[in-house]
Amino acid sequence: MKINAPRKGSLQFWPRKRARKLLPRVNWKVIDSESQLKGFICYKCGMKSAIAKDNTPDSMTKGKEIAIPVTILECPPMKILSVRFYKNGNVANEILNENLDKELKRKIKLPKTSKKITDIKAEEYEDVTVIAYSQVKKSGIKKTPDLIEIGLKGNVSEKINFVKDNLNKELSVLDFFKDGEVVDLRGLTKGKGFQGPVKRFGIKLRSHKAEKGVRKVGSIAPWHPSRVPFRTPRAGQLGMFTRVIYNNKIISSGKSEGKFKNIKNYGGIKTDYIILRGSVQGASKRQLIITRALRPTRKQLKKNFQLIRII
Repeated sequence: MKINAPRKGSLQFWPRKRARKLLPRVNWKVIDSESQLKGFICYKCGMKSAIAKDNTPDSMTKGKEIAIPVTILECPPMKILSVRFYKNGNVANEILNENLDKELKRKIKLPKTSKKITDIKAEEYEDVTVIAYSQVKKSGIKKTPDLIEIGLKGNVSEKINFVKDNLNKELSVLDFFKDGEVVDLRGLTKGKGFQGPVKRFGIKLRSHKAEKGVRKVGSIAPWHPSRVPFRTPRAGQLGMFTRVIYNNKIISSGKSEGKFKNIKNYGGIKTDYIILRGSVQGASKRQLIITRALRPTRKQLKKNFQLIRII
């Protein structure tokens, strides 16, 4: 009899502890985008079932109405808080937006700066990013905005021109993401607290005649070396982990206009929204970062659904 006992749990996600912040960092350099702004902050409303017409070529249900699971995201408009200029891989300069909301100034400690965006010379820097904040107060979820550093597309001069044009404007998700695109979602999973090794790593249950417990590891370590290796499945924190959901298709997007009034555990949508096919990590009202797909597949790109109604 050949014994096969592979190690449980992926070491790609280690250590298994709560993430330090709700919005993770993003390597904007590797994300290719057609629009000038590479990402956006959105909030998970919940899941629904949708009736859609399948227009995917070579599909078995082509031309037919099918029921698909969808996730609704609310995307309140964002504004630019500050602009960061990079040189030799480090932040060389940062310029704050002078016309900020009064409520934002009360909640965030802002340093005093004398420089302006018009004084910047493009040839002195290698890269430009923006620190944007969501106007989540318009959605009614909460009052404190979420901040995130977002990359821009183009060379340095094109990025500076984009900042000059949109420094005091509201940025809408509808200007940067279109229906039919494939996107990635970055954010935290649901928090499940302290859990045992069976639920946390998926190990098998021991025999009902086993000593000292069924839902545990039989031997956590040998006598020598006299320590427990970190690879041993142990009880601990589960959930609130940073994860990425790749290649979700945008089924529909638009302005709310009273379309979604009563979503369970969320309420009504008051600003812009995006409807994605499939599920997304996190509980309702969880903040997420939506970006263009890092590694889109042909299978996902060719899918085409025409939304008919939400059930």
